[in-house]
Amino acid sequence: MDLMDQSLGQLARRIPGATRVFDAHRFDFCCAGNRTLRTAATAAGVDGEAIAAELLALQAREAPSEAFDWSRATDTELVDHVLARYHAVHREQLPELIRLARRVEQVHGDREDCPQGLAGHLMVMAQELESHMRKEELVLFPLIARGHGALTGMPIGVMRGEHEEHGVALRRLLELTQDFTPPRGACTTWRALYTGLRAFRDDLIAHIHLENNVLFERFAPAEVH
Repeated sequence: MDLMDQSLGQLARRIPGATRVFDAHRFDFCCAGNRTLRTAATAAGVDGEAIAAELLALQAREAPSEAFDWSRATDTELVDHVLARYHAVHREQLPELIRLARRVEQVHGDREDCPQGLAGHLMVMAQELESHMRKEELVLFPLIARGHGALTGMPIGVMRGEHEEHGVALRRLLELTQDFTPPRGACTTWRALYTGLRAFRDDLIAHIHLENNVLFERFAPAEVH
């Protein structure tokens, strides 16, 4: 099949490095991974054929990827990885990011370029993400672990919908921070905050990609369009 007619999720899953290409073009491969490359490129007004050529070049590389191919993992291995690498990490990241954001807003609130409202936005994100992860931990993942993947269609649909909401929240995060670009003269705390936010964003995108495009596809494949 032509790369242009494959979904972003399929390409991200199959081609090492594809996620970096998509991220560079601001293609949402995690929350909107069921869109084809053609659809995504048309919507963004960019040359899809050029991006397809870039993906083909990545595909042609002979050097094996150093990253573990989680599509080859068992269901329980994948769930355990998500819990340890993403759920636990998000719970460590967000309280510290909220603390730093509050500090920046308190100390630099009189500056025009201060990210006013950032701490509040992060608090909402933390609450919504915690609720989302608890649903996975209490309902979805136990079903998968017990071998009842055939019963997960409805909870997976709910989780995918919440992933889209997380994507909207991440876009607002970029708006509030000017793409995590600290202004000239920003203090150490401000710079540390934006570095932490970038790491959190990258982790959350990788988290959603792994669930939407690898784990969930095993039980409830998304309709490509």
